[in-house]
Amino acid sequence: MFSPEGPTLRELAVQALSSVERGYDLLAPKFDHTPFRTSDALLDAVGSVLRRLGPFDAGLDLCCGTGAGAGVLAGVCRERVTGVDFSAGMLDVARRRVRPARPPLSWVRADARALPFGPAFDLVVSFGAFGHFLPREVPGLFAQVRSVLRPGGCFAFPLAAPARPGSRGYWTLLGFDTVMRVRNALWRPPFVMYYRAFRLGEVRRELVAAGFRVELHALEEFGRRADGSPRVRLVVARLPG
Repeated sequence: MFSPEGPTLRELAVQALSSVERGYDLLAPKFDHTPFRTSDALLDAVGSVLRRLGPFDAGLDLCCGTGAGAGVLAGVCRERVTGVDFSAGMLDVARRRVRPARPPLSWVRADARALPFGPAFDLVVSFGAFGHFLPREVPGLFAQVRSVLRPGGCFAFPLAAPARPGSRGYWTLLGFDTVMRVRNALWRPPFVMYYRAFRLGEVRRELVAAGFRVELHALEEFGRRADGSPRVRLVVARLPG
């Protein structure tokens, strides 16, 4: 839910009619007071799994926003942590709000589709950013992640199970997706945010095609569905090493 400190309806409308980059620049000062920020419960659950898989040396928070994921990386990385995002406004907020005592932390403005790094990281994480990439862009995105990982490195991100057809969540996401498609058909520049398109089956196939070995870790803190499957998984894609 939006808190009283969050954006007004008018501010949200202005942001939604902007480009993705400009929209997030405008939203940045109030982003942490919106439901778009990754919850502390999810961050803690991911951190718990990564601590069992680590430690790691260098970590990258991909599409870091205001830096919520940097705290997870700081808890599992020994040498350094880097956050990368293409919104200057989000990075400005991250610089002010996230100051871990260790390890050293830096922020870089760049597009995730053209990362300005060599194979310098042992762990890449991302939280809630994949709806901003069209399906045709996902293979290139995964190739970029692979290019910045050292041999044996990991790419990790949480992924929720799709809402059950006919449920309130299903209709909410379908309605949001439809509104965004109508908006983009009528208005330029486009604002890409299609979260229903990022599904586990397709994602797993693209990761394998990019050269990763995929592991799935149930985040039991979020329970299981009626069929026994986890409501939320952590996808861990490993490079050969």
